[in-house]
Amino acid sequence: MNLCDLKDIRALLGRHGFHFSKAMGQNFLIDAAVPQAIAEHCGADESCGVLEIGPGIGCLTEQLARRAGRVVSVEVDRRLLPVLEETLSGYENVSIVNGDIMKLDIPALVDTQFAGLTPLVCANLPYNITTPVLSALIDSGRFAQLTVMIQKEVAQRICAAPGTADYGAFSLYMQFYTQPELLFDVPPDCFTPQPKVTSAVLRCTVRRQPAVDVADVPFFFQVIRSAFALRRKTLLNALSAAFGNHLRKDELSVLLTACGFSPTVRGEALGLAEFARLAAHLQAALNQ
Repeated sequence: MNLCDLKDIRALLGRHGFHFSKAMGQNFLIDAAVPQAIAEHCGADESCGVLEIGPGIGCLTEQLARRAGRVVSVEVDRRLLPVLEETLSGYENVSIVNGDIMKLDIPALVDTQFAGLTPLVCANLPYNITTPVLSALIDSGRFAQLTVMIQKEVAQRICAAPGTADYGAFSLYMQFYTQPELLFDVPPDCFTPQPKVTSAVLRCTVRRQPAVDVADVPFFFQVIRSAFALRRKTLLNALSAAFGNHLRKDELSVLLTACGFSPTVRGEALGLAEFARLAAHLQAALNQ
């Protein structure tokens, strides 16, 4: 059975009475070159355990199983379980977990399933949960690398540089913890049903240490979120809105100057190192 052949897919789904769910963002690949390329780029081999999220009918799972020591695929849709049982029956190194990845204990899952293996993530993520899933995977502290197919616009935001329209708080979060790389685009006609947007494959190599030294990581990201909360305003106005109950606007202006920034600078112009410097000065001022 060719899991990317439209005729085979229709016959398979027909046997199991399966119908696509728009709410779950289900789009299955029909270009065999795409799952093969994704699996190759994720770098999995017999020393690796791969966590997949949303396997669908298993076309990417199949490619991963041929390379990795172990594959665990988390599928929330119970209707796909008998489909996957049929399509992946020949792979003893694959396990299917029926559940919502956002409700699972990811560290416990990895520690139980991938003992002695290097944990990786390789998945075609549903568009509607991309940001929280990526955050949960990184926050778990278990993975060496994440290779995911997501909406192209989101991939561009993750890789965006300071001063660009796509740059934002999530760009900084992902670049703080990982080295993101946009690999290739996947057009809508590679799927059934066709999505309305172009997808892209993104590889994020998790840093052994964050990109910059930060004494208080939660406060660092609080400052970043504050800077982008009023994106069209100057950084001074954004900080005044967030910390004005503790520091006067003139005090914040002096603080920005001490950091080497113009009072008219916008948050989107700052990189990780600049935000780290700002957070350190701001926290010191608040603690006085």
